This record gives sequence, structure tokens and C-alpha cells, in this order.
Amino acid sequence: MMSTDRLFAFAALSLLLIVVPGPSVLFVVGRALAQGRRAALTTVVGNTLGAYLLVVAVAVGIGSVVERSVLVFTVLKLAGAAYLVYLGIKAWRHRGSLRAAFAGDGDGAVAHGGLRTFWEGFAVGVTNPKTIVFFAAVLPQFVDRERGHVALQMLLLGLVFNAIALASDSVWGLAAATARDWFARSPHRLSLVGGVGGLTMIGLGVTVAVTGRKD
Repeated sequence: MMSTDRLFAFAALSLLLIVVPGPSVLFVVGRALAQGRRAALTTVVGNTLGAYLLVVAVAVGIGSVVERSVLVFTVLKLAGAAYLVYLGIKAWRHRGSLRAAFAGDGDGAVAHGGLRTFWEGFAVGVTNPKTIVFFAAVLPQFVDRERGHVALQMLLLGLVFNAIALASDSVWGLAAATARDWFARSPHRLSLVGGVGGLTMIGLGVTVAVTGRKD
């Protein structure tokens, strides 16, 4: 359907974007520090599927609307930022309960439903302004229109991006969760790391809100 050169070029560019910590990576790290390994990996899966929904949106033409409309882009950006701040405040308020939750689950996950954790990750992925702009502005440039099946080409490129993101974000999450295990040896340390995870998400939400396209 499309040349190997295009796929490798897109994969290389995607890797450069993904390895630089952005909203998704920092959210996964914050979730790993606050809730542990299982929650981090569940968040990664939800986040990845949320990002792929953006690929589908670009493939059917919605992405161009987001890219061209300041209003639509700003609404999505602020919605994502507000959601991150909300989750960060929740993590901060419940930081004292992390020790009891850790003791009750060897994997370090708090009493927080896996489905709910998944959807929270999905919401962050689908409102990530960094990914929105990348898919809307860059993804179409790697499509070979002469070969046809433009939408399918975009979906394939999106799979490449998400495969790289899934692997990279999982590494970030597992590394952060491993550091959390060290903190879990002390109730005070665990409470501290839960607060740090919450503050990370709050700071991330504020950063997303004040940066990005403004005109």
C-alpha cells in the first residue's frame, strides 16, 4: 500500500516525538507514582487507544478541522488540561491512603477500578494537544496519494505511531512504578510519592493550558 521508506521515515519522526516526555508520558509517570504498576500500564493502554482515535479522526477529515480552528483546538486543550488538574488534586487528597492500599494489593494498585483507570488514560490520550497537532499536521504528509486508499494509509501510520508509544510509555510507567516500590517501604515515603504524583499531574495540566497554539 505504501513504501517501506515512508514507513521508516514516519517511525523515526514518531520516535523523536514520543521519547520527549509530553502530556501522555508525564501522566503515566504521575499515575505510576501515585497508584503503582498495574494502574500505570492500564493507563498506557487507555492512552494509546485514545491517541489512535485521533488517527481515525484525521483519517476521516475531522483532524483538519481541529488543526485549522483555533476555537476547537483550544477547547480540546483546555478540557484535557482541566481533567489533568482534577486527577492531580484527587491524587493529592488521597495520598495518605496509599499505604493501606499498597498493603492490600501486591501490585501496588489502589482501590481504583481498572475500567475507570483505563477511561481516564483514554481521556488524556484523546485530548493531548501535542498528539492532535502531530497527527493533523504531520500524518497527512507521509501519505502517498498516488497509491490511493489514503484513509487506510493514515490508519496504518497511526498503528506504527501507537506501537512505538505503547512500548515507550510502558517503559516509563514501569520505571516510575519501580521507584515507587522503594518509597512503599515507608508510610511517609509512600504518602510523599503519592503527593508528588498528584502535583506532577497538576503541573502538567497547567503547562498544557498555557502552552501550545494561540493563533
